[in-house]
Amino acid sequence: MALFAVFQTTFFLTLLSLGTYQSEVLAEHLPLTPVSLKVSTNSTHQSLHLQWTVHNLPYHQELKMVFQIQISRIETSNVIWVENYSTTVKWNQVLHWSWESKLPLECATHFVRIKSLVDDAKFPEPNFWSNWSSWEEVSVQDSFGRDILFVFPKDKLVEEGSNVTICYVSKNIENNVSCYLEGKQIHGEQLDPHVTAFSLNSVPFVRNKGTNVYCEASQGNVSKGIRGIVLFVSKVLEEPKDFSCETQDFKTLHCTWDPGTDTALGWSKQPSQSYTLFESFSGEKKLCTHKNWCNWQITQDSQETYNFTLVAENYLRKRSVNILFNLTHRVYLMNPFSVNFENVNATNAIMTWKVHSMRNNFTYLCQIELHGEGKMMQQYNVSIKVNSEYFLSELEPATEYRARVRCAGDSHFWKWSEWSGQNFTTLEAAPSEAPDVWRSVNVEPGNHTVTLFWKPLSKLHANGKILFYNIIVENLDKPSRSELHSIPAPANSTKLILDRCSYQICVTANNSAGASPPSVIVISADPENKEVEEERIAGTEGGFFLSWKPQPGDVIGYVVDWCDHTQDVLGDFQWKNVGPNTTSTVISTDAFRPGVRYDFRIYGLSTKRIACLLERKTGYSQELAPSDNPHVLVDTLTSHSFTLSWKDYSTESQPGFIQGYHVYLKSQARQCHPRFEKAVLSDGSECCKYKIDNPGEKALTVDNLKPESFYEFFVTPFTSAGEGPNATFTKVTTPDEHSWMLIRILPPVVFCVLLITVMCYFNSQWIKETCYPDIPDPYESSILSLIKFKEKPHLTIMNVSDCIPDAIEVVSKPEGTKMLGTRKSLTETELTKPNYLYLLPTEKNHSGPGPCICFENLTYNQAASDSGSCGHVPVPPKAPSMLGLMTSPENVLKALEKNYMNSLGEIPAGETSLNYVSQLASPMSGDKGSLPTNAVEPPHCSEYKTQMAVPLRLALPPPTKNSSLSSITLLDPGEHYR
Repeated sequence: MALFAVFQTTFFLTLLSLGTYQSEVLAEHLPLTPVSLKVSTNSTHQSLHLQWTVHNLPYHQELKMVFQIQISRIETSNVIWVENYSTTVKWNQVLHWSWESKLPLECATHFVRIKSLVDDAKFPEPNFWSNWSSWEEVSVQDSFGRDILFVFPKDKLVEEGSNVTICYVSKNIENNVSCYLEGKQIHGEQLDPHVTAFSLNSVPFVRNKGTNVYCEASQGNVSKGIRGIVLFVSKVLEEPKDFSCETQDFKTLHCTWDPGTDTALGWSKQPSQSYTLFESFSGEKKLCTHKNWCNWQITQDSQETYNFTLVAENYLRKRSVNILFNLTHRVYLMNPFSVNFENVNATNAIMTWKVHSMRNNFTYLCQIELHGEGKMMQQYNVSIKVNSEYFLSELEPATEYRARVRCAGDSHFWKWSEWSGQNFTTLEAAPSEAPDVWRSVNVEPGNHTVTLFWKPLSKLHANGKILFYNIIVENLDKPSRSELHSIPAPANSTKLILDRCSYQICVTANNSAGASPPSVIVISADPENKEVEEERIAGTEGGFFLSWKPQPGDVIGYVVDWCDHTQDVLGDFQWKNVGPNTTSTVISTDAFRPGVRYDFRIYGLSTKRIACLLERKTGYSQELAPSDNPHVLVDTLTSHSFTLSWKDYSTESQPGFIQGYHVYLKSQARQCHPRFEKAVLSDGSECCKYKIDNPGEKALTVDNLKPESFYEFFVTPFTSAGEGPNATFTKVTTPDEHSWMLIRILPPVVFCVLLITVMCYFNSQWIKETCYPDIPDPYESSILSLIKFKEKPHLTIMNVSDCIPDAIEVVSKPEGTKMLGTRKSLTETELTKPNYLYLLPTEKNHSGPGPCICFENLTYNQAASDSGSCGHVPVPPKAPSMLGLMTSPENVLKALEKNYMNSLGEIPAGETSLNYVSQLASPMSGDKGSLPTNAVEPPHCSEYKTQMAVPLRLALPPPTKNSSLSSITLLDPGEHYR
């Protein structure tokens, strides 16, 4: 049995050695060539997937082998990829290997082959490669449809900044194909007559719905079709930032992070990245449902240390970050609560609060902040257990504060909790400072008008809301007399009327808690407004720099006040207090405006608080050019000169100190006169300019001009900032050399004519009454008082139809004598004895003849030329006897009318006149024409007869004895009766 066992063992060892030897020999002489090579494609990932096996591999043997893989494109000779793949191969094992192509697989045919090499220590050297497997062809173009143009890859997903290769396949090589990326043409490399590839480097992110790429096939100008793809470009997945975990109650860990840019794309091509939380000590994993935070439940065991890994993942890549921490070091407390204030007064308060309970013996560190007027004023740190309080001191009265508190773990500080706070207001206190008071004194006859100003107290010194200001006015000359004025807030000025005594004025500000210290000023009885020369100063961007000479004697300080030069004192009045040892200051304020003049006064305050005016200053913070030009008048215009004047131009309201004037002049000769210089205006035109440096000089005589010449001018002021606005030239023409004499003569002549006209107007009434008196009313004649009417006392006078003439007076006048419009004098009447023509009355009611008296009305004398008609009336010397022959007055009238008409044209105009002769009822003594003694008595006239006009002084010879009545001519009654 023992021998058999030994033999059996020897036999098996021999067989094993023989098998090993056979295997080694077999491996040395028979290479392990890869067989059954199969290639599949994945168009989505543009990859080739290879699988193969190795024949002749000993049973139950594992060998380390190296496989070399070659990939060709389009042709087998065009090798584009060679790679060695090492792995351990088992008997009858199927091997796999994948390769991703940059060029879409649809763009070209690929060829794959493989060979192997045993790289195992069990095989002796040398090792050699097996034979190549046959080329395996891979083509997906056979699956194309009938379209003539294709673009690949379809729906490619890449990261921003990646390099991408696209291609088009055209079945018709005669087509001209152009490709575009977002409308911009791209150029590529032609792989074969049907295929062209395009390399896109660092593709940008355009939109989350993808980037458009399209190609257009055409023949000539005819489009054959457009095909395109959507290239999905995703943002690069970022590593999570600020990854942290903390607890508020030792029950839950709250982990947060910054996810960075979201890589999600439209149409669900790629959703948002996912996050997974993994804890290495416990081995637990949790998929987070939120992008930036995740909660992890703390177990009740004794685990104090945690190691978390946060993994971010999308379709293209993964990112991860990890943290390691102790749980007690990551305590983030909840907010304190129940914040209250107790025992609040004007300067103190007690603050109380509570915190949420954590573990036993856990201490808290709390921080308190006190805010007032929008800023932090105090900060304190305090350690507590659960509840606490803190005493707040040094507070300001009547101030609203906000106190807040936050807490953290005291042993291992991690971070503060959120703030919890509350507002409170301290109580008011009496104002702590006297108001700043100043005054403006206006001296008037018999009194002082004092305008009192004060500045509101700051909140720091007011200690509450100022309700009113108390003003106590005390007469220093009569101490027993004082007055109290209460001015409600927020007034800041008042006006006081004081007599010519000295007064002390005290001003206090008052709130609900009390009054402030008084501010005292003294108004002296002596007039304050002494004459002080005003000095001009120039301002800068920083304000006005003022300096003054120190006042002799003891002073307690200086006061500088100022206001707008153009406004009332109450409108814009400011002042500044300066110390006693200072003789200069800078007045700077945002209220100073360019172009506005400001007046400054500097006062010194004596120890008795009496103000003395030291200096006056005025100036502009920034001078501007004048805002307007003067209105210029032309005076004393002669043939060789004219004078310009602008007396009414005011310089006080200008936005700068007027330094002078520029006078611009244009002439037809275009030559500058003496004292003028050439200048060019802003519009490029040339003219002459004269500069007046004295702003008080507002007139200029331009001489040496030519007669009858045309000139233009305008005047503009200037300041240190420039000239006034451009103006339109005014035209003026000089007269000729002789016209000025006429101008001197005409005014006096016109004045004299006007004076005479006025005098004549005022004396016209006197001239009329003297030369042309009014015609008297017959009813008002004094002669009527002598008439005693018997039968008809109210007979109408001047009624022509009831009257026949009684007598006609013929007055002869020497040739050449004019009687127009004048009355005959008494002497002339006596010298020229009138002749009378008596007519018999025709009234049938007269009982018998009676005496008749005729008189001459000198007022009614009228030139024949004025009457418009005249005639010869020859009257015989013995007219009464002739009249006595007449049997009827009608016959006489007819005869007179006939002779008058015949002789009308023989009488020269203006040589005869008519006298009106009337008859009375009875003869009167004193008649200037007595009847002849031998005349026949006319019948008695019982009534006053109507007057009749007859020509005076007929230019005919005296009648002879043979003259008859038929030669007498009378005026037509319708023309001459009045």
